Amino acid sequence: MVPLPVLVWAHARSGSPRRAPVFAAGGGFRSRRSAFGRCAHRVSRGVQHEPRSVDAGHSRPDDASDELVAAVGRLGEAVEYIERVRGHLYAFHQLIGHADLLLDEVVEGLQAAGHDHLANLVQDDLLGANVLPGRWTFQIVEEFDDGYYATFKAIEKRVRDETMQGRRHVYEAEMKERRRTAGRPGHEATPGDAG
Repeated sequence: MVPLPVLVWAHARSGSPRRAPVFAAGGGFRSRRSAFGRCAHRVSRGVQHEPRSVDAGHSRPDDASDELVAAVGRLGEAVEYIERVRGHLYAFHQLIGHADLLLDEVVEGLQAAGHDHLANLVQDDLLGANVLPGRWTFQIVEEFDDGYYATFKAIEKRVRDETMQGRRHVYEAEMKERRRTAGRPGHEATPGDAG
């Protein structure tokens, strides 16, 4: 059975400003450029999108090109993937820790059943063992947080500060403004407009 598809919006082949849904089976985009590339293409073909953003806090600087907004948006998407990776790493940390704590009960159970040699094997070789050389999972998490993760976040912030005046989600805010139906309930630009 094919997993539920992920909805990816793409520009209709007719060239009209309405978007046609395109489904990608397996939980991913149909192509690497997918939504970002198509939306940037639609903007460059001259589809009207003024005002460009949902609010001033998400507006592009006056000198920012479509290509720059798309590139910074793609970097923001990459950060979101890194955040997901970090969440998985913390799940790994917690799951390994829980598994290690369960070994106390395993040792007690084996001893109670008269299998001291197996209880000793579990206690000596598994309980409290390093997951990687010299590292428990908390040390792996700390190295990731202080190294790759911190560097990734710092570079993304610097790029955003130098190109978008520090504003987040400029690309997405413009996409929302292009895609929503102005004046229709449930399509408000901001929470304040929802009344």
